[in-house]
Amino acid sequence: MRVLITGAAGFVGRHLAAHLYDTGGHEVWGLARARKIIEGLDPRVRLVIADLREAEPVDAAIAQVRPDAVYHLASQASVARSLADPLDTLINNVVGQVNLLEACAKHAPHARILVVGSNEEYGLTRPEELPIRESKELRPISPYAVSKVTQDMLGHQYFATRGLPVIRVRPFTHTGPGQESLFVTPAFARQLAEMELEQRELRMRVGFLDGQRDFTDVRDVVRGYRLLIERGELGEVYNLGSGVPRSVRSILDGLLELTSVRPVVDVDSTMIRPLEMPVMYADCSRIEAATGWRAEIPFEQTLSDVLDDWRARMRAATSG
Repeated sequence: MRVLITGAAGFVGRHLAAHLYDTGGHEVWGLARARKIIEGLDPRVRLVIADLREAEPVDAAIAQVRPDAVYHLASQASVARSLADPLDTLINNVVGQVNLLEACAKHAPHARILVVGSNEEYGLTRPEELPIRESKELRPISPYAVSKVTQDMLGHQYFATRGLPVIRVRPFTHTGPGQESLFVTPAFARQLAEMELEQRELRMRVGFLDGQRDFTDVRDVVRGYRLLIERGELGEVYNLGSGVPRSVRSILDGLLELTSVRPVVDVDSTMIRPLEMPVMYADCSRIEAATGWRAEIPFEQTLSDVLDDWRARMRAATSG
């Protein structure tokens, strides 16, 4: 199967490419903005160059690849960045997807397309709505979340009115080795790795610790994406998560168990969003019924792998 990954240079894209090669039978193409060596990307991935925000290069890229399946991962994925620059997030995520779907409709109308949304689409959630099912009303509370709702609904619209074989997924929080420190688990891990090398004082900057989120290992997530492309019902939307609520505080505690450093923990109010949901976790019965997918990697392993990843990065930066 010839597949195209948008956002192939990103955290999830790199893991997805590796997983597709591991499972075999895939010719993997990656869409990137520039032709360069991308750290962590399997060198077998064939790159095609286009900025998703520009219609003509995207059209040319799809005409060149003519994929059998498209994993649309590319997006501006930081809630904090979306709050600082809402318009850029909306333009990047929405315009990019419209250009991609238009090009697929023209050059690859039979390609199965996975439109990747986010649990952030659900937004405001009442206790009686937990665990969150796909039928829950969407109440987004950030520009990023609004952009993902729009991508989600565009996917449905192109399926319903243009006949594109679109499947939609709403992944909950995912992490793993290779993730940048804009996100909570690698942010903690990076600080601890710096402390171990005595490159940072023993003070940990944290945000909202009491919120409970549904954390899943990225390697489980990309396996779910592949299974949805293979077995998901066209036009349907699926949650993807562990189904287990974990507090951010427990993430910090779990990482501290893996190191001998004992920092003072400082809450930084600038790292707390204007509105934080106390608890969010998924009902994943729909994806399990359709594909058999369930999260498999123990979260303790995920935390260990993230911390080891940042230890390696810090050592490399020091030796360099």
